[in-house]
Amino acid sequence: MEEQNQTAVQVEREEWKKRNRKANLKQLLTISSPIFVLILWEILSRTALIDPRFFPAPSLIIMTMFDMGTNGELFSHISISLQRILFGFLLGVIPAIGLGLIMGMYSPFRHFFSPLVMAFMPIPTLAMLPIILIIFGIGEFSKMVTIAISVFFPVVINTTAGVTNIDKIYLDVANNYGASAKDFFFKIALPGSLPVMLEGIQMGQAIALLTIVAAEMIGANSGIGYIIWMNYKAFLLPEMYVGLVLISFFGYLFSLLIRGLHKKLIPWK
Repeated sequence: MEEQNQTAVQVEREEWKKRNRKANLKQLLTISSPIFVLILWEILSRTALIDPRFFPAPSLIIMTMFDMGTNGELFSHISISLQRILFGFLLGVIPAIGLGLIMGMYSPFRHFFSPLVMAFMPIPTLAMLPIILIIFGIGEFSKMVTIAISVFFPVVINTTAGVTNIDKIYLDVANNYGASAKDFFFKIALPGSLPVMLEGIQMGQAIALLTIVAAEMIGANSGIGYIIWMNYKAFLLPEMYVGLVLISFFGYLFSLLIRGLHKKLIPWK
């Protein structure tokens, strides 16, 4: 009996080591791919196998970023863009979640709003920018509205899909126990739609970054998109790449934050 217990413990230990090795390998692969690309880019640029005027070495871009950061101008542009993204994102996500839950819970609302959502969703947000500027002016709020519109549609569609895909057994149990509309909303519809809803929010944050860069290129005198566009026009390509690196960094950071939120809110997934 004791030998069997020792064997079981040893087998379990070996399984744990195997899972640990697989996890370490995945982490190594995740880290190695961007490092490999950066090293390859550095070598090709330094050896002029790619034109360093158009593709400056990553080390030069990093030095340029530090130089831009020392005078404080870079942080000012970053903070302005992040404020626009944050408030615009919330302005789009909060009503989208509310409308998506209502559309998923009540068929009449779904049939009423679905044609409108499907009609406006294919229109590029930047194509609506002239109308947004006419209505809201050229101030900060118009940029937030631009982000909000671009975020709204993927979140409302995913939230609606999340509610409508809830297992019917939960609906039957709620009806049998006489659950109120409030209980159904907060205890069934909202938690049941969370997995799909968060996928929509993940998609929305990526679209928000794309939109803010384009909006700042077209109608702003500050922000990361402004940095990219103005330095491109001046042919200051290292400075332009700084803006691209910042967008890439914040996109990855926001993605990690939403994944962490995903694990916190729905650990069973």
